[in-house]
Amino acid sequence: MELAAYFRGDAGVLAVPAAGNAPTMWLLGSSGYSAKVAGMLGLPFAFAHHFSAANTLPALELYREHFRPSAMLAQPYSMIAAAVTCADTDERAHELALPSALQFLHLRLGDPRPLPGPEEVAAFDWTDAARAFVEQRHADQVIGSPETVRAGVEELVARTGVDELMVTTSTFRGEDRLRSYELLAGAVGLRPAAAAARPATGGA
Repeated sequence: MELAAYFRGDAGVLAVPAAGNAPTMWLLGSSGYSAKVAGMLGLPFAFAHHFSAANTLPALELYREHFRPSAMLAQPYSMIAAAVTCADTDERAHELALPSALQFLHLRLGDPRPLPGPEEVAAFDWTDAARAFVEQRHADQVIGSPETVRAGVEELVARTGVDELMVTTSTFRGEDRLRSYELLAGAVGLRPAAAAARPATGGA
């Protein structure tokens, strides 16, 4: 509310050039509390599905339940951020998504680290518990070939009923991330398939 006051010009402090130039304001959250606040304030709500998937549907339900029309919105408007990794095959996509899952495992174990490379992934002590964690982590994401990813994205949007989808992709190599975005865009019709199918050219 303090931030909104700067753009309205009634904050008691003149923030230049905020007054009269208000952008669309969203509330980003990963809990039921943030969902309720977004609803009560009549703001668009963005939920962090990519690291709090178990809370996605409950949070969106709370947001819609507590929504009050505002000068900005007459009805609820929501978005989720989802982790998506797309490659030419399902197997390759899961390989590309593995470093990110291992990084998240380290975080959960209280040992945050940079994104590991292929050598570190191969050398890791993959216990049954670690593999189970990664499988569950991947189950909450959309990973696969263009056909698999298109179906997964469509199912996720239908299940959550969101108005927008934000995609985040974490791979060790920048060119793999770019390729993933290109394949995804082609799969969902955001650019010509020929553009999405061209070979990766490298680069970060």
